[in-house]
Amino acid sequence: MSGNTFGTLFRLSTFGESHGAALGGTIEGCPSGIVLTEADIQRELDLRKPGQGGIAATARKEEDAVRILSGVFEGKTTGTPIGFIVENTDQRSRDYGDIIEKWRPGHADFGFDQKYGFRDYRGGGRSSGRETVSRVAGGAVAMQLLATQGISVNAYTVELGGIPVTSIDAAGAQKRPYFAAEDAVVDTWNERVKAVKKDGDTLGGVVQIEAVGVPAGLGEPVFDKLDAMLAHALMSVGSVKGVEIGQGFEAARMLGSENNDGMDVNGFTSNNCGGILGGISNGMPVIARAAIKPIPSIAKEQHTITRSGEPCTMQIKGRHDICAIPRVVPVLKSMVALVLADLLLQQGKQFFSPISGVVEPRGFDE
Repeated sequence: MSGNTFGTLFRLSTFGESHGAALGGTIEGCPSGIVLTEADIQRELDLRKPGQGGIAATARKEEDAVRILSGVFEGKTTGTPIGFIVENTDQRSRDYGDIIEKWRPGHADFGFDQKYGFRDYRGGGRSSGRETVSRVAGGAVAMQLLATQGISVNAYTVELGGIPVTSIDAAGAQKRPYFAAEDAVVDTWNERVKAVKKDGDTLGGVVQIEAVGVPAGLGEPVFDKLDAMLAHALMSVGSVKGVEIGQGFEAARMLGSENNDGMDVNGFTSNNCGGILGGISNGMPVIARAAIKPIPSIAKEQHTITRSGEPCTMQIKGRHDICAIPRVVPVLKSMVALVLADLLLQQGKQFFSPISGVVEPRGFDE
């Protein structure tokens, strides 16, 4: 299987399956002198670990305790590959015995069998959402790097089960259930989740990711546009089925005079473009949204076929979330951080001191 590495200069390679011994990865290209401890990574992992999400969460319990294996000395990166591992401790593979010869609707089972002729059926193996543990660990390292440049990434939920928020309080989202962008919608979302869970079904939603402090000039203007790289990163997450930047699809319904972002002596007067013009960041906040599909593992009886082509029905067992939100929120934040870290290094206009760890920004005109 190829395609397990993301990035050009800041490169994350991951390994592991849902019911294997562990998940983990390596990060190459991280400059030396960046402050990094296991606690920095653990803080992000705790936001996505099983059990998060209240009434929408899976019953599987994993501590997701990270161990840094290499690339860090005395609390700072050394510039060598950073290796990390997160052990699986609460697998229950017997729940998946019924799907050995059946293809689950909405899952990757059929595709894996067609591509490889063999698959790890336990929890979806490599196609499981559990592989995102390694993405979040890598994203945590990227965020430490971005912080040295005054760049921060935040993510929050703006729609759940077809019910959108009416306002956005990004700062408060981190303390709310579902990482909700406003207080008023939480009770309504709770009721929606309860009703759908009782019916044996699942929900989707929309997550917004915002990066603040991104300097103008990041992104390559043809195939590696910043918005193209963000779309690649976000669409690589299994539950994501759509991505938009700035006004996104709404821009298709606007006039040019409405969509264009004007400028005055203080800079841009609006941000319909989501901080990206011509594939290059313009210094405004970078804003993206990701559409999250409903969890495909539902308790309702479904029609499918066996690997030999025989019609059958099935009810999926195991422990599953009712919605990928809120656990997917830190995953999406991590993917945006990975993109920005990689493009920041590609820009090649920053200097990271290997001795002091002090970052000395150089002007983009140098």
